[in-house]
Amino acid sequence: MEQALIIYCHPYAKSFNHAILESIIAELNRRNVDYQVIDLYADHFSPVYTSEELALFSSGKTLDPQVLRYQEMLKKADRLIFVSPIWWNGIPGMLKGFIDKIMKKKFAYLPTKTGISGQLTNIKTAKVFTTSTSPTWYLKLFCGNAINKAFVKTTLKQLGIKKTSWQNLGGIDSKSTKQLTAYLKNIAGQI
Repeated sequence: MEQALIIYCHPYAKSFNHAILESIIAELNRRNVDYQVIDLYADHFSPVYTSEELALFSSGKTLDPQVLRYQEMLKKADRLIFVSPIWWNGIPGMLKGFIDKIMKKKFAYLPTKTGISGQLTNIKTAKVFTTSTSPTWYLKLFCGNAINKAFVKTTLKQLGIKKTSWQNLGGIDSKSTKQLTAYLKNIAGQI
């Protein structure tokens, strides 16, 4: 049976990111798709490495039970759905810390002579939905296209996820209610 894992990274329950999360959950329920949600802020996830945790880096081990719980959720998933704002042209530190701490050696990747070999091959697709104050074209042309180049097309692929996509609602501060509603319907159609 299909298993989706939503990784949600926003601290404010009245944000448009939260509306995106709710829209995705409603669509998954409508389609009878099993899913789990990792809500990084609600879970009080600590994205910070301690010196004790970092000392275990080369072994791929952890002292953090939350890391183990998230890894178990990732093992069961066949698709990921990320919902996050774009802050200062990149993913928030909380989401970056999630990747740093959860995607451990021997679990998510193995080192090779030419780079790394992704081990999360059970995950067939990853969709990344973001919002930003800056227009999307501005992020792509003048800010280095960091989300698509570094996170979606490089990091996620390095983890072994072959099919990835990114959709951003740029210029969110200037969108009308009609535009926001249309965007939510568009996302539901992509789930």
